[in-house]
Amino acid sequence: MSFFGFKGGVHPKENKTQTKDEKTVVMKTPSMVYIPLVQQNPGIPVKPIVKVGDKVLKGQKIGDSDAFMTTPVHSSVSGTVKKIEDRAYPIMGAIVSTICIENDGEDTWAELTKLDDWEKASKEELLAIIREKGIVGIGGATFPTHVKLNPPKDAKIDTLLLNGAECEPYLNSDNRLMLDDPQSIIEGIKIIKKILGITNAIVGIEENKPRAIENMQKAAAGTGIEIAPLKVKYPQGGEKQLIKSVLNRVVPSGKLPSAVGAVVQNTGTAAAIYQAVVNGIPLIERVVTVSGKAVKKPKNVRVAVGTLFSEILNFCEVDRENIYKLILGGPMMGMAQYSEETPVIKGTSGLLALTKEETNAYETRNCISCGKCIGVCPMGLLPLNFVQMVIKGKFQELGPANILDCMECGSCAFVCPANRPLVESIKLGKLKLRELMVKK
Repeated sequence: MSFFGFKGGVHPKENKTQTKDEKTVVMKTPSMVYIPLVQQNPGIPVKPIVKVGDKVLKGQKIGDSDAFMTTPVHSSVSGTVKKIEDRAYPIMGAIVSTICIENDGEDTWAELTKLDDWEKASKEELLAIIREKGIVGIGGATFPTHVKLNPPKDAKIDTLLLNGAECEPYLNSDNRLMLDDPQSIIEGIKIIKKILGITNAIVGIEENKPRAIENMQKAAAGTGIEIAPLKVKYPQGGEKQLIKSVLNRVVPSGKLPSAVGAVVQNTGTAAAIYQAVVNGIPLIERVVTVSGKAVKKPKNVRVAVGTLFSEILNFCEVDRENIYKLILGGPMMGMAQYSEETPVIKGTSGLLALTKEETNAYETRNCISCGKCIGVCPMGLLPLNFVQMVIKGKFQELGPANILDCMECGSCAFVCPANRPLVESIKLGKLKLRELMVKK
């Protein structure tokens, strides 16, 4: 099929060779897991439905809410609830209410409800079980999947796009899934197609993953699902960039992909949907790429949600004296962590223990108005203008300048010769703008 590409973007060093050929290993579940009562970026907490002292089973629902933009959380072990307390959360340095469960080591599962024949189920039944099993977008955004798969009634959806680009440096969790278990992705795609009532599905995979492309083509043979090789460029995996590259459609400012007839899901999310609907398994574990020069044994590790970063780093034999920065996710859009005593959540795609050499920490200098940040912005925005508005406190001007269209991909900061913290300023600007919008 044709490849249309997108404007802007950058080509950071991939750093994927450390783990791309490392088969996924299963890490033993730790003696304690810590399940935050916030599991998706919209940030609406759920309420605990267990109390201290309760015995819980693996896969048992332990937190839920009536709020629309939430999904329940489940225990990733069988054991006893020891505490419900405020603990560190890996997103934005937050402190959130967390259920602390002592693992009994017995791995006793709760009864797993599932659909006996999903092909005969209604859209509503499929969306209900996807929500009940806590499925969110596990590519990093962690948007509730039951919401995303229920676009507005006036939206005319004709294409499902699966994001297998995994364009962030270092990360290989999606790549390994496509190598190790492509069939679960294909089966998940079939379920999503039924929910959306469409026949057209395309999986976009960057050309630096030739084995994954071949595996997925074999798994998709005879299904009508198309595998689209993509030229390598960051941030290819962004929803709007993927839509432009594959379908040559441009999502208007302030609109969602449904406005141009598309729904985008991560390949890992499709596999999670299959496990939830067909096997009744909630989202309680995921594959995490653990890499960086401070890691002696980089790995792709399947871990239980709620496992502390410190446990994973120990498993991969990290050299703590050489860690300069610990990052959740990839180096472009990931978030630096202030503590190892922070748990894996549903969107934890990677854990990078980087040395000072890898972070390339240069001294920040004054902006020289070179315009490089504008040239690489995949959204066609003016990052340097945003920063100037934030510095001058002109937050009310950020809305008309379309700052909310910024996807915080980090391309601007990557090319900035003055090493300006552009993304940090943009995040602050968004926060201040939203505060003004709430006050109105």
